Amino acid sequence: MSGKIFNHDIMHCTHDAVVGNYLYSGRVLGMTEPDDLIQLHPDLQSQWTAITSHYQRIGLSHSQNPIWDTSFEQLRQHPDYEPSVFIFGDAVHDSSPDDDWFRDRNQDWQDVVEFINSKNNFIRLAEELDVKVPLTLCAEDQRQLKKHTDLPYPCYLKPAISVDGVGIYRCADPEELNNSLAKLDRNISLQVQQEVTAIKFLNLQYEVEAKTVKPLAATEQILDGFAHQGNRHPTAYQPWELVDPMAQWMTNKGMKGIFAFDVAVVETATGVDYLAIECNPRFNGASYPTGIAQKLNISHWCSDNFTTKYRSLDKIDLGELEYDRHTGTGAIIVNWGSVLVGKLGILLAGSIEQQDELRALLKQKLG
Repeated sequence: MSGKIFNHDIMHCTHDAVVGNYLYSGRVLGMTEPDDLIQLHPDLQSQWTAITSHYQRIGLSHSQNPIWDTSFEQLRQHPDYEPSVFIFGDAVHDSSPDDDWFRDRNQDWQDVVEFINSKNNFIRLAEELDVKVPLTLCAEDQRQLKKHTDLPYPCYLKPAISVDGVGIYRCADPEELNNSLAKLDRNISLQVQQEVTAIKFLNLQYEVEAKTVKPLAATEQILDGFAHQGNRHPTAYQPWELVDPMAQWMTNKGMKGIFAFDVAVVETATGVDYLAIECNPRFNGASYPTGIAQKLNISHWCSDNFTTKYRSLDKIDLGELEYDRHTGTGAIIVNWGSVLVGKLGILLAGSIEQQDELRALLKQKLG
């Protein structure tokens, strides 16, 4: 192998409602090394000089070899490079030339991704492995679901396979459930899951290397209401033993690379309990700041999403807010391509107090 080729375009695993989703291929740049290849959307070319200058100033190594094309054809043209992709498979199209490439490259990996990407399969496997999950009823279609008379309320109605959370509805009573069901295809598999009153939601990332799985990072989700805003590291909660059996099962079946579990932290009379919610058999939003933080040995950080009036990195001067490797504090731009639509994903390094101060100052600067 000559190195890695990174294609972290998410258009085969996303929904059209996400503004600027075609620009997210740049998020992985900070996880690459100089000899790697990275595939980027051609619109990001205008931001290349600015983002690489930012990374050079803060001492973050990165690929020097951009390919301005996110098609999977590039993976076929570079067979000597180990592929790193957002998700190993096509999560949007049932059959496509890209799907065929994944299957030809590593069918076991694709099969386990496809299996666990179904929320119903996740629940069934969790029950088989004695992994604690919320009360969940799985159904092959709406007709089967309506046979259940003991549905828990409030609950979440979820398609078994959901992209970007589309089609997930909170239902307080049977009337709301029926209204939500009317918005979904009657014949798709789905589930109803009892709402969990959690004090925290965690993201537990694993990485498989040489057929061995190991914990990568535990982070707390930062929520704005129900919307996922970012992640914070470290966290006092480390319930690896909850999902270790499932991580090992996936590895035995052929899983590779980075994947993660969402876990709820629930207060009990004697302390806390943990419930596994779902598995993301792929990179996720927390993976990219985690990768950068580990490369730069940053132990305390959070990731956050910002809006800006600017449409180019050239217009943004972080100044003294930029990450300083000597103090270990400051801002690092992670999701940079989305500046073209007025959005940025930024890692804030430092204590929680320093993160809060950085966030406030960045909001002022970004406008």
